[in-house]
Amino acid sequence: MARKKQKKDKEFNSDVLDIDRVERMTAGGRRLRFRALVAVGNRKGKVGVGLAKGNDVGKAIEKATRKAKKEMIEVKLTEEGTIAHEVIGKHGAARVLLKPQSKGRGLVAGGAVRSICSMAGVSDISSKILGNTRNKLNNAKATIEALNKLKE
Repeated sequence: MARKKQKKDKEFNSDVLDIDRVERMTAGGRRLRFRALVAVGNRKGKVGVGLAKGNDVGKAIEKATRKAKKEMIEVKLTEEGTIAHEVIGKHGAARVLLKPQSKGRGLVAGGAVRSICSMAGVSDISSKILGNTRNKLNNAKATIEALNKLKE
């Protein structure tokens, strides 16, 4: 039974998008924790983003990976490896525009958008972050929302 679980985990790739150190003040002083933002995908149309905190970086990444696998979405791709139509995703102050491109153009995107599209298996796409934020978490969630809006 354990072998099946390992095989299932191997089919997904993960990419750490962001790691932050978060502190809180207590009566005894500062308490440190780490927050990890992870993108997980199989490069065949499934992708997810997870956010988690842990006492050390490894635990935070592990928890975020587990959350990302639970929150996976199915991305509708064309036979050429791009998306079917132009779409905009919004989350907080972030707005992300995704446009389909012709075969061979490549992945023209930056930051969290590039990682998520790569994990989803999108090979030819053009994107632009339209919002006034550089927050990787909001940009990642806006990208997931945009990919979720796609129609066949």
